[in-house]
Amino acid sequence: MKKNEVKVGGMYVAKVSDKLVTVRIDTTHSGGGWSATNTQTGKRIRIKSAQRLRGAAKSEAPKAAVAKDEKVEAAGKAATKEARSKTAGDEPKAKRVSALDAAAQVLKSAGKPMRAQELIAAMAEQNLWKSPGGATPHATLYAAMMREARDKGTASRFRKVDRGLFAFNKAGA
Repeated sequence: MKKNEVKVGGMYVAKVSDKLVTVRIDTTHSGGGWSATNTQTGKRIRIKSAQRLRGAAKSEAPKAAVAKDEKVEAAGKAATKEARSKTAGDEPKAKRVSALDAAAQVLKSAGKPMRAQELIAAMAEQNLWKSPGGATPHATLYAAMMREARDKGTASRFRKVDRGLFAFNKAGA
């Protein structure tokens, strides 16, 4: 839509937060564009440019624009759904073990306190978990173990023994 086609008091179809809604143009905004009201929610919004307006709400043009946008959105969702769906003969993927779950397994089997770097190495060695390519997986694991210990308290799987040393918390298992 063009700027000179927009009239104050008119009803238009506009794209607001990735949705097409009917808006009523209330006034011209001092910073450019228009102040409008979303007719479905009653909230005031600012239309910065005429490009967000699809057409007048009463005419057939916006319905076509709405239908076109909905068709494009539906086709995109269907395509991604098809891409994610299994084909015949595919076995369901095994759920990946999280770094925290793997660390708990390693600490439980080790029976001794370990540092985050030692845990990362042991998890990779036992094929429980490997870093997806991060630069400091040990720092991420350390922070996650600290967070779980802080948030869950005695119910946590981890117990901080010394600076940088964690042991498996049997009470939290």
